[in-house]
Amino acid sequence: MSNTNLINTICDHVAKRFQSDELTNDDMVQLIECAGMFLNLKTIADYARDNKMSYNGVKNNRRIVTIFNVQFVVDND
Repeated sequence: MSNTNLINTICDHVAKRFQSDELTNDDMVQLIECAGMFLNLKTIADYARDNKMSYNGVKNNRRIVTIFNVQFVVDND
């Protein structure tokens, strides 16, 4: 199964479970937190502080993604 098909299958499964009330809002938050842990997501400011870097140094030299209008550093290498 390709990654695209796998992602679609997972998203469809979560959507069906959520719509049938098998997953609650708290469950969905837990899934988001779990994904964040795997990605080692941190806000730019938190990443800069934790790694003794400047905000602009992080912004210009790390992988930045925007989720819900908030910028995060993805650092799971």
